[in-house]
Amino acid sequence: MTTHTLRNRIASAVLSLALVAPALALAAPDVAVAPQYDTTHVYVANADLDAFVASFVGTFGGKASPRAVFTVTPTPSKTASQYVQTPVGMLSVFAFQTPIPYGFGEERTGYLVTDIHVARAAAVEAGADVVVEPFDDPIGKDVLIQWAGGVNMQLYWHTRAPSYAPLHSVPDNRVYISKVSADKFLNQFKTFAHAKIVADSQIDGGEIGRAGDTIRRVQLESKFGKMTVFVTDGKLTFPYGRESTGYQVDDMADTLNKAAANGATVLAAPRQTSTGNMTAMLQFPGGYISEIHDAAKR
Repeated sequence: MTTHTLRNRIASAVLSLALVAPALALAAPDVAVAPQYDTTHVYVANADLDAFVASFVGTFGGKASPRAVFTVTPTPSKTASQYVQTPVGMLSVFAFQTPIPYGFGEERTGYLVTDIHVARAAAVEAGADVVVEPFDDPIGKDVLIQWAGGVNMQLYWHTRAPSYAPLHSVPDNRVYISKVSADKFLNQFKTFAHAKIVADSQIDGGEIGRAGDTIRRVQLESKFGKMTVFVTDGKLTFPYGRESTGYQVDDMADTLNKAAANGATVLAAPRQTSTGNMTAMLQFPGGYISEIHDAAKR
């Protein structure tokens, strides 16, 4: 074989790989279902369960499933649990009656996937660690994963596929992450979720209690829903960084009135964001903290 022929073959192989690589990337499995199946995980004391559920539903509307006691972990445990459906987002609420097993209590969300084992493999391929390997629960299967920066999530699959109407407004999964891990996390999650970055901005930090400071805020969208990522140095005043979800409401004043009437506390009064809408912070009975906002001004 001549040197010229060898060079031609190498060039041809490189070109073939270049053409195949995008196709391989596109072939990565998309395991998401839809935002109405994604839940924020809320852990409360058993004594606070009823008050929390009543307060949350009274504030946002919707309904809760009957209260029941399950084993939802792969090792022995018992938790009272309710699924809460509201027009602005879903909750899985847990009130453990036994000590909480390792790996649980730190996950912020549960994302419904089309296949638990394919989803696990896709997450690992994207760079996630596996905190708890796939296990059976009373209605399906679950796995706990962790992304760069210590962002924990649960992926779940139901034996009988659920069917819920679309949400009135899709909530934001609010992630606080360091400058060290931000880009790594974003690349991992974008790959896994087939997410698109819809905004990557430098904003006034007043939105997270750091007025006068400039911070980076990244907003993503995927079939899993919305995500807002705040890149910070971790020097945050309470309650910022303690919330995992932000809910979009039609009327800020009306929602705050309903929250107060249902036992919730306003931790941060409404203030305007860089997009012109209003944001506030609430705490519900039992300690659950959430952000609320109205629609961005265009």
